[in-house]
Amino acid sequence: MKLSIGHLYPELFNLYGDRGNVRCLLKRLQWRGIEAEVIPLAAGEKVDFNGLDILCWGGGSDRGQEMAAGYLKEIRKDFKAYVEEDGVVLAVCAAYQLLGNYYRTEKKTIEGLGILDICTQWKPGRLVGNAVLESPLFSTPVVGFENHGGRTEIGDHTPLGRVLFGHGNTGNSGYEGLVYKNLFATYLHGPLLPKNPEVCDGLLERALKRKYGKEIELEPLSDIPEYRANRNIVERYTTPGSRHI
Repeated sequence: MKLSIGHLYPELFNLYGDRGNVRCLLKRLQWRGIEAEVIPLAAGEKVDFNGLDILCWGGGSDRGQEMAAGYLKEIRKDFKAYVEEDGVVLAVCAAYQLLGNYYRTEKKTIEGLGILDICTQWKPGRLVGNAVLESPLFSTPVVGFENHGGRTEIGDHTPLGRVLFGHGNTGNSGYEGLVYKNLFATYLHGPLLPKNPEVCDGLLERALKRKYGKEIELEPLSDIPEYRANRNIVERYTTPGSRHI
């Protein structure tokens, strides 16, 4: 077995160590003896979605989003087809916003890919701090760090999880991120996957099933430090009296 992991526009989208998500996917495959490769996809180069099993896209500045907008138009059709054909995608923060119809900043509107029927509006007062989610997809809470000025309305899409602590998509919706087919979009940095091994393995299992046409249960890893870190965050921020930090 082998999986190919695409890293979209790493030179423009790598805020808060989101590159760590790519490293986590790679290492958790290698630790199990599964062959894997990372394919950096530079801005402006042709993207062969047929050769990708997982696509990772990280956070970036408003300036980075503006710079990427033109390149994204060139891959929009193939990217949308990949998503509709159950391609596995992890999109974080700015990438989450750009999957939608638009991101309206304080000064201009940045056109998105329109893959998801969502819209993002900048509002004063950044939503910053640790976050803890309860998701029906996972047995353990999902944790991470959010820092975004945009408020994303997800309409009828299914959220990634219910906010137990933090701000989430809009600061008042009570929900964070979204899941569409095999696409996971979220505002959570950290990076996300090393703190949430169950989420990482969930993406890998979806990619393996899509490629090989059958359910593949990954060999368990010890994950003692990973779950200890996860539990520490959950206990620190969901006990009575916790505050946004």
